[in-house]
Amino acid sequence: MPQRGPTGIAKPSPYPIAAMPAVVNIAAYKFVTLCNLPALRDQLRDTCRRGGLRGTILLSNEGINLFVAGQRNATETLIEQVRRLPDCTDLEVKVSLSDEQPFNRMLVKIKKEIIAFGVEGIDPRKYTSPRLAPSTLRSWLDEGREFKLLDVRNDFEVHAGTFAGAAAIGIDHFRDFPAAAAQLPEAMRRQPVVTFCTGGIRCEKAAPLLEQLGFEEVYQLDGGILRYLEECGDAHYDGECFVFDRRVTLNAALEETATAQCFACQATLSAEDQQAEEYVEGTSCPHCYHPPQQQAEALRLARQAALLACADPLPGSIPYDNFRPISVPQRCDGFAVLDFLAAMNTHLSRDAWRDICEAGDLLDRGNPISADEPVRAGQRFMHRMPATREPDVAAGIEMIYEDDALIVVSKPAPLPMHPCGRFNRNTLSWILRQVFQPLHPRPAHRLDANTSGVVVLCKNRRVSRPVHAQFAAGEVSKVYLARVRGYPAADAFSSTLPVAAEPTPHGIRIGAPDGLSARTDFRVLERCDDDTSLVEAHPRTGRTNQIRLHLWDLGLPICGDPAYLAGGRLGGRQTLSIDEPPMCLHAHRITMRHPVSGEVLEFTAGRPAWARRP
Repeated sequence: MPQRGPTGIAKPSPYPIAAMPAVVNIAAYKFVTLCNLPALRDQLRDTCRRGGLRGTILLSNEGINLFVAGQRNATETLIEQVRRLPDCTDLEVKVSLSDEQPFNRMLVKIKKEIIAFGVEGIDPRKYTSPRLAPSTLRSWLDEGREFKLLDVRNDFEVHAGTFAGAAAIGIDHFRDFPAAAAQLPEAMRRQPVVTFCTGGIRCEKAAPLLEQLGFEEVYQLDGGILRYLEECGDAHYDGECFVFDRRVTLNAALEETATAQCFACQATLSAEDQQAEEYVEGTSCPHCYHPPQQQAEALRLARQAALLACADPLPGSIPYDNFRPISVPQRCDGFAVLDFLAAMNTHLSRDAWRDICEAGDLLDRGNPISADEPVRAGQRFMHRMPATREPDVAAGIEMIYEDDALIVVSKPAPLPMHPCGRFNRNTLSWILRQVFQPLHPRPAHRLDANTSGVVVLCKNRRVSRPVHAQFAAGEVSKVYLARVRGYPAADAFSSTLPVAAEPTPHGIRIGAPDGLSARTDFRVLERCDDDTSLVEAHPRTGRTNQIRLHLWDLGLPICGDPAYLAGGRLGGRQTLSIDEPPMCLHAHRITMRHPVSGEVLEFTAGRPAWARRP
């Protein structure tokens, strides 16, 4: 070990400087009353910046705690500055050397406590438990004296190394120590207890708390494990000592070891652990690795719980101010506001729009606009709808699959996919954005609000392009289930009725000779006793309302459909209410190529009650 001078900094070595490690690591703490913390922070930060130091200095009204590394002269300057603070002349410093800088940056922070604990009445400035010198602890261990060694560090630190026979408190963070200490066995309260930690600072609070809890004889290891290793070597100590920097652990000579730490679970990793297949730096290690299928299932369950939480209560059931954009097309350039709104053929009447303008709920860049002001092409208004409460919907969205590119869910019904009409927050897209933020999942296709089943979404635009291309090219296989009124004449049949490019005023698509080409193949699964049939639909194209229109045109309207009615009639509604019987159309299965791997994937949504066979 290097010799120590009166400052605690190692004396110059007789060996050539080129043979010495380049970086000096210092650790020190002092429980002392400090004042004017912002000014002190600035002074220490300036000293560290000028000296090229890195690490962390914590300041509090209760004292200072520092872990800093850099060139020897810079660390000595910092220590001299700290020792000039009131009551800090006897600041003790622990020193070790390393070949590389173990810290990424320099932080000087003001905290409520320099070591998080959160227990009133524990103040090391006023009282600490008796200190036990490292040499005394070694003597006690050599002679086999009856006492209990208590490791107050976190479990991942204990895993790297601890004293032989020591009991671990069993915590993940020191703030959990008070609760864990209260659960220690009653017999331990009646025997001598020696607490220890890395450098001694945690014991300054842990040991007095044990006394407060009724422990009869409590000591704290002076200087912690680091001082014990410095003075006594590895006698009675098994393993290495964890430190909170890039060195991870030190051996008995206070030298950096080959041990690493897992970024994911914080476990310490031996050289053998680092060679294991399960070790992926920054991602996993043998202690936390889970097979891909297990990881995927855990993620699915977590997303499922988040979806349920987001929809309880329904996000649109709590009144809020809803803002809907309205843009001025070229054909309305120069119109008065009210004439422009009437020309847009919204579901609101001219008089209703006049009332909205008079109430100040039509906004131009945040300011109300009157009904007679002229508008410009491209101008964008916001229609404010105060205290909006949306109709209830079915919100039992089920997670089917997720990876880095895709999200696949089973959509319940009725549930609109996108904001429209009376719906904004009570939509699939809004709920998914809350759960997957900051991502904005992009649907690869769409289902009607009243249609349940598989929906594929992309996590980003790059993935979205090839997925949309598959759907547009008809390369995606889609299988729907439908319960229809009546009995098809054949077990297998098709429809090629073209679908009108534009909807009716009620938003319904009808057949049109000059419309968009469309084809759906059908297969009868069951003819039921109630004059209905269960059929399987295979849409070969993806036109809006295609399956519903084709079955209706064949005289086989879907049960519960509010738009395509029996007897060749058309209804005037789109979205069903939550209390009405369901529309019996379900996107049962989708088969597609993965946009990244090219693997063929099949996603299935379980059959709804109306589609289950006895």
